[in-house]
Amino acid sequence: MTIRKIVSGWSAFAAIGLVVASAPSAAAEPAVHGCAYPRVCFYLTEAQWNANSPTAAYQDADYNQTLGSNSKGADVVYNSRNDDTVLLRVGSTNNAICLNPNGAVDNDASVTVTAVRIRSTPAKCSGIFETWPSS
Repeated sequence: MTIRKIVSGWSAFAAIGLVVASAPSAAAEPAVHGCAYPRVCFYLTEAQWNANSPTAAYQDADYNQTLGSNSKGADVVYNSRNDDTVLLRVGSTNNAICLNPNGAVDNDASVTVTAVRIRSTPAKCSGIFETWPSS
């Protein structure tokens, strides 16, 4: 499984098959890759990410949301929110990818994101992987 946190610029570190990069401030760019604040945008393919064309967006916070056909299994997910972290459930497991504010993740074919939870706290992820909340 390869998961890359991405945005513009690839300066970062690689560890355990992950590449992490810093994100530009959302205030500097009103819509990054077609994703307007305060949304979490899903791109089924990298071509849609490159074309600035999200296939789905979510913005309600603090509850688990099952993804629909325009977001489930997305290759790229972008969090345009400035202060909220995002959990992306992997399959039907209790594992989640944590996405910091103004950050993106690029999933390989072995990762199927099935649900999202936008969290008003904490403001930063403690690591890339966290436990999916039951409610």
